[in-house]
Amino acid sequence: MGLYQSCCIILCFMFLILKPKLSYSMSCTSQKFTKNRLYEHCNDLPHLNCYIHWDYNSKDFTLNLAFVATPTKPNGWIAWGINPNSTGMVGTQALIAFKQSNGSIIAKTFKLNSYKSIVPGELVYRVTNMEAMYSNGMMVIFASIKLPEGMIELNQIWQVGSSVLNGTFPGIHDFQPENLNSKGKLDLMEGKSINGPEDSRLKNRNIHGILNVVSWGILFPIGIMIARYLRTFADPVWFYVHVACQLSSYTIGVAGWATGLKLGNQSKGIEYTSHRDFGIALFSLATLQVFALFLRPKKDHKYRFYWNMYHHGVGYGVLVLGIINVFKGLEILKPESKWKLAYIICLSILGGIALILEAVTWTIVLKKKPGKSNNKLYDGQNGSNGRQQPLTS
Repeated sequence: MGLYQSCCIILCFMFLILKPKLSYSMSCTSQKFTKNRLYEHCNDLPHLNCYIHWDYNSKDFTLNLAFVATPTKPNGWIAWGINPNSTGMVGTQALIAFKQSNGSIIAKTFKLNSYKSIVPGELVYRVTNMEAMYSNGMMVIFASIKLPEGMIELNQIWQVGSSVLNGTFPGIHDFQPENLNSKGKLDLMEGKSINGPEDSRLKNRNIHGILNVVSWGILFPIGIMIARYLRTFADPVWFYVHVACQLSSYTIGVAGWATGLKLGNQSKGIEYTSHRDFGIALFSLATLQVFALFLRPKKDHKYRFYWNMYHHGVGYGVLVLGIINVFKGLEILKPESKWKLAYIICLSILGGIALILEAVTWTIVLKKKPGKSNNKLYDGQNGSNGRQQPLTS
């Protein structure tokens, strides 16, 4: 038997083995359940590869459903719920399925009072016939829910998680775009699922990230390079370009700071402690640096030396904190890898330019013999023995 025929037989054998495992993964129309469970409607939910099968009895106001999802990890959990008051997570009356410590799967009811308060217990709706099953990596929640009379549509929330604490309590889920946007409406009369609007927090997170990358991650380092190197070639133009660049960086940074505060107010219970602390330190030092412009003594003032130390120290502190916090923010946002790579390439280019300019600047300075140049000293101090000092402002 040839190699080609052997490979074909092996592939066909693997397909026959794996075919049952794919029965849940195509679309809701291909999914079948045991115990002859049949539902009038089914919808492929738009996020997290989840599905809902359901029918609604308008005579007794009962919603019968089967929610199908794959947990983030095999020992994770899945959840489907109704929010009676809003479209968000807080306030949701949820059905959550997970594996217990003994390996059996169970479905329980939870009330999501806040991002940090998930309380097991009875819901505002009466839930019956609730059970859960696990098959081929996917979990299913079955339940019947008695809805209020006259309800024609409901706010549905669904979610998946990766861990169960002590086998009894669902752990926190991811906060990626898929997780944040896993919500919508279920039209009980039309038999369809209506996608919810994109989460405004996600939009604000992206705006916050872009503003801070541009300000502290790009413009501020460029401003430092202008002050350190351009003065050798364009004095005093470098000073005005430097000030314009850093004020632009600070202004954009203020906008980024404001969006960060808004995000904090929108996300009660969600904390990124190190990113926040770095941000506070960064913004405080940057604000202090702005005051340096107004506190700048004249070049021949006796305190100019100390001002230079303060200005340089704070400036480099902002530079380091800014770049570190940009990377911390990227870890939180988790954008496509190309964006992080693009920023790394941008930093590498700036670093390469800085190395070249450092070498050129020192070459020019060292070629100028002490005592023979009548040019103004860069720091304006007459007591520096006629040496050019290209590294102060």
